[in-house]
Amino acid sequence: MTTQTYTGSCHCGDVKFEVDLDLAEGGGKCNCSICRKTRNWSASVKPDAFRLLSDTAATTDYFRNGVVHWPFCKTCGVRPYGYGDIPEAGGPFVSVQLACLDDVDSQALAEAPVRYANGRDNDWWHEPSDAEKAFL
Repeated sequence: MTTQTYTGSCHCGDVKFEVDLDLAEGGGKCNCSICRKTRNWSASVKPDAFRLLSDTAATTDYFRNGVVHWPFCKTCGVRPYGYGDIPEAGGPFVSVQLACLDDVDSQALAEAPVRYANGRDNDWWHEPSDAEKAFL
């Protein structure tokens, strides 16, 4: 396990963060409606591994399902991170968008494994079909 500190941001730079993660552990993609429509590819960490470097006033919160908050930049609309608490998945977490990491090596990102989840059917522990994965 090689944890590294990365910086990340939204498109315009109003939302900035640092996160400690092991990119070799990869990230996840899900077929629930918000993840599919935003082409979410994220890695989750415990809250103490995430540091928001900008003022929370730069974001507005999208909180629809009662479990996960999806703050997004008020200026550019990019959603660089989310957070929540799902006891079945290990409790409190912060999920960072891997595409929002600013100082990540492109080759390391390309080699990062991808895990898939069937959130659309609330069957989180099983992957969706291969055909559906192509759209995630």
